[in-house]
Amino acid sequence: MLKRAFVAPDPGRIRLRFASRAVLGIGLAVALCGAVGHSLAAAVTGGLAALLALFTVTDPTVRGQATTTALLPAVGLPVLALAAVLHDVPVARDLVFLGTVGAGVYARRWGPRGHALGVFAFMMFFATQFLHTVPGQLPELYAAVLLSLATAAAVRFGVWCYERRIPAPPAVAPPAGGTGLRRITTRQAVQATVGAAFALGVGQALSDQRWYWAVGATWWVFVATTSRGETVVRGFRRFLGTVLGIVLGFALAVPLHDVPVAAAAVVAVSVFGIFYTAHVSYTWMMIAVTAMASMLYGLLGVLDPALLALRVSETAVGSLGAVLAVLLVLPVTTHAVTDAWVERALRCVHACTAEAAARLAGDPDADPAPRVAELETLLGRVRLSLNPLVHPLSPMKARRGRARQVLALLDDCAREVRGLASVAADPEASHDARLAAACWRVEASVEALTAPGPYPRHGVALAPQGVEGEPVLAHLHALEQALVDLAVPLRGARRVTAGA
Repeated sequence: MLKRAFVAPDPGRIRLRFASRAVLGIGLAVALCGAVGHSLAAAVTGGLAALLALFTVTDPTVRGQATTTALLPAVGLPVLALAAVLHDVPVARDLVFLGTVGAGVYARRWGPRGHALGVFAFMMFFATQFLHTVPGQLPELYAAVLLSLATAAAVRFGVWCYERRIPAPPAVAPPAGGTGLRRITTRQAVQATVGAAFALGVGQALSDQRWYWAVGATWWVFVATTSRGETVVRGFRRFLGTVLGIVLGFALAVPLHDVPVAAAAVVAVSVFGIFYTAHVSYTWMMIAVTAMASMLYGLLGVLDPALLALRVSETAVGSLGAVLAVLLVLPVTTHAVTDAWVERALRCVHACTAEAAARLAGDPDADPAPRVAELETLLGRVRLSLNPLVHPLSPMKARRGRARQVLALLDDCAREVRGLASVAADPEASHDARLAAACWRVEASVEALTAPGPYPRHGVALAPQGVEGEPVLAHLHALEQALVDLAVPLRGARRVTAGA
């Protein structure tokens, strides 16, 4: 787990830049809040706003990121005010909180922007519970949030906008899955609301002061998951990360919370850990989040072992609420989600091949590079959806083996597509009459794998390999073989091998 989090490949040092910029942006935001005389509660709220602006805004273009960042106050400030006004009206507060959960998850249907705005709205409501905000504090909190968002934006889009120097990742929308309750985001919004209601009720039975931890655990388990398998695994990892983070946080916060410089250093390292590990290890991200929360409670003067034990209990309740909701309320199966992402990846493989063939045939407008980037993004989603099946604790050994086989063969497809695109980019590469036939076979393989009917009894024909010294045809042949081999784990067909 440690190796996966901190020794994982970081092409272009993107994760390192992401984490370092976060520490700079959040640190400046909190420092400015302190410089203008804001209270500790306002500085914490401002720091949280800056963290969310730098973490959750993931539009594929810099212009889109700037627009989403500018929209954050439009949803966050009204929610902040509403939560503060309802602070002493428990029933109305709880109903509005649950409504915020449902609306925030439903907003994911509008892509990265909807996701970011939904998360920001939820966390503004959460922050008022964390800090026990009352209406009289709103002007200061508004000023802190706006100042912090402006600081984060200045760092992200001015001081350190590394995204301008790298290609924008392709925007890949999640599978819609129909309309109404057949739409995945609608089902998730219902699930999240039911799970949060369970967490809220049980959480309040455990503590009438810190119940919001349980709701927060349910919310963050649902973020970035689609199927019930993904949610169950994420719930387990959240609980594990919280327990380990409590141990680390208590060891650091107790001796250091009275030493401002040391406390600030621990918070900065925790922020770096959150951003650096977020995309490779949810468990390590939760360890960093929990260590940071422990230090903040130490700075607020309320840290003690009983409080940390309560946090573990509330996290367990919230994770359980999320798991029960995805298992019992409008479940979205891992199989259905995985099939949707695999089909999109396979169709992208065919599109990459067609673009490369057209480029080699002399079409100057054909360019497989964008399709290759899209394929990499889609494969990331396939890996995420298959993660519950390949998890070491998965009890379904046969399905685990098939899932690993699918991942390996899709990686083979991606490798051959990248090779094909690199050959097509060579201006001296020439068209071969056999390319068209090979592309037709690739298309036939993709259609056979994605068609709703039974897989062809005799599989899909493969051309003889004899392609030494012909890199284009070698890549195409290897791609054909990988696609046909995918019929074994995906469609239960017999393995097909190439002729001599």
